[in-house]
Amino acid sequence: MLMKRRSVQAPNAVVMIRPHHFQPNAETAGDNKFQTLPKNLSKAEIAKRAFEEVTHAVATLETYGVRVHLFEDEGTQTPDSVFPNNWFSTHPGGHLAIYPMFAPSRRKERRMDIIEKLKHCYRVQEVVDYSGLEPDEIYLEGTGAMVLDHVERVAYGVKSNRLDPIALERFCTHFGYEPMVFDAKDASSNDVYHTNVLMCIATDFVLMSTEMIVDKKRRTEIIERFEQSGRKLIDLSAEQIAAFAGNAIELTGTDGHVLVLSQTAFDALTDTQKRTIGKSAKLLPISVPTIEMAGGSVRCMIAGVHLSPRPNS
Repeated sequence: MLMKRRSVQAPNAVVMIRPHHFQPNAETAGDNKFQTLPKNLSKAEIAKRAFEEVTHAVATLETYGVRVHLFEDEGTQTPDSVFPNNWFSTHPGGHLAIYPMFAPSRRKERRMDIIEKLKHCYRVQEVVDYSGLEPDEIYLEGTGAMVLDHVERVAYGVKSNRLDPIALERFCTHFGYEPMVFDAKDASSNDVYHTNVLMCIATDFVLMSTEMIVDKKRRTEIIERFEQSGRKLIDLSAEQIAAFAGNAIELTGTDGHVLVLSQTAFDALTDTQKRTIGKSAKLLPISVPTIEMAGGSVRCMIAGVHLSPRPNS
């Protein structure tokens, strides 16, 4: 059995959204090459399957001892609401950030009832709202656009429509991170739209595709940073990234760390990679093929809660 221990990198509580009218978002398809068009499925069937996938994912996480704050989205104008990690994030010390979103439809996902629920259950000292940057076309889509190393205090970000270096610099100055911006492309030379499809930082290891980082000097620098942190680098191929193998998140459950990822991602990993992960975290695959049509996977569905709970909350 894996030892249970606290980790600032692996929260034990999360926020998830269960959509009632899920559909792949045509507005975000231009730069999200992970999206796929549904075949031979009605809109009603797609929505039904996505609802069931989230329901199953929540039950699975709770079985392993992860606290899930589940919210319902019954609206019809927020097709990507199942991905809440893009519009807000939480941080130790009672800090919460709200982010500027690239697609107009995604700006409607921001919900004050979620913020108020977090304030009720956890100690929130400060809410920093960057959404006012949207009129200036400056965007930073939360922990999709950036992947945070909470231990070494580094914010990794791929330059894209979803991440403006100006916004990242503001975030890092306010929250005390060092920005590490770089370019990344897929096998077809398309820009990677979100950093969290390329990279997952856990307590003892990193999942990342180094071959997709364009600048060799920057690539070496990033690899060295992870090696200096004492983490094991598990290098993924571009094909594995296309199967969402980098879109995972480490959480803390009842018996220790779990690496939550999709069944698609799990199937893409090699046996050697699984054994390396298994030395410090239990692999927890969850099947979300319908939601993956929208170009995001399990990591995108989970907003980690890095706040201190209130007594008896």
